[in-house]
Formats: sequence, C-alpha cells, structure tokens
Amino acid sequence: MAGTVVVERTARIQASRERLLPLLSRLPEWTKWSPWEDMDPDLKREYAGEPGAIGSTYTWSGNRKAGAGAMRVTAVDDGVGIHLDFTRPFRSSNELRFVLEPEGDATRVTWRMETPQKLYTRFVSLDKLVGGDFEKGLRNLKQVAEAA
Repeated sequence: MAGTVVVERTARIQASRERLLPLLSRLPEWTKWSPWEDMDPDLKREYAGEPGAIGSTYTWSGNRKAGAGAMRVTAVDDGVGIHLDFTRPFRSSNELRFVLEPEGDATRVTWRMETPQKLYTRFVSLDKLVGGDFEKGLRNLKQVAEAA
C-alpha cells in the first residue's frame, strides 16, 4: 500500500493457535512476553474492558525509553488485530496484526505493523528501529507458549 511503512517478523512456535490467542489478545498477558517490559520497572499500566475481547484497552506511561501510549484490540479471529497509538516520545498511529497459521503441530506467528509514512520514516528505518524488538518479542512469546 502506497504511503504505508510495514515491519514484519515471523517465528514458528510449538503451540496451538488456541494457546497463542489469549497470550496476544488479553493485553495483561503481554507482561509475560513483550519485548518492552524491561524498559521501565516503574511503568504505569491501566487496563479496561474484558481481557481478550474486541475493544479492550491497555494504556501505559513510563520513562523516556518506555514512553506513553495506548493499545486497543480490534480483532480476535484467526489472529489478533490491535490499534496502537504512541503519545510520547513521539506521536504515531499504527495497526498491528498477529497472523496465526497452523503448521503441523506448531503455529507460524507473523507480527506485522503498518504505519502511515511520515517525514521521519524517510530518514529512519522503522524496520531497524522495531524489527529487533519484534524478534525479541517472538522469542519471548515462543518461550512462554512452549513452557505451558
């Protein structure tokens, strides 16, 4: 899509879609695997709505590294959709999608982020900026899901 920047990472996880869906759609579960959990030990979190349900939200506010923002679950089907807004250190609106594809006794998990192209995205590679975080998050998710 023109005017859109996409970052995507994929991992094969030895767990069923049914095991993975709640880890992704129930926002309080992100504390178990999110790559950003160790950025601020004093991070302030607020959750609203029924965990795992469309419309449930998570807002956070933290130090300079953690920033501030909000996530809202937009879809729970064969994967999970999330609308993500950052308010600090910069403003950004993004669509996240976790695609879960069965692969034998495992699941191929693709973490995809789409964001409108802005002036700064012409000079800063979002893939380099967050791609490593997505890889770390998928490794953490794999560890959590496969330990269960």
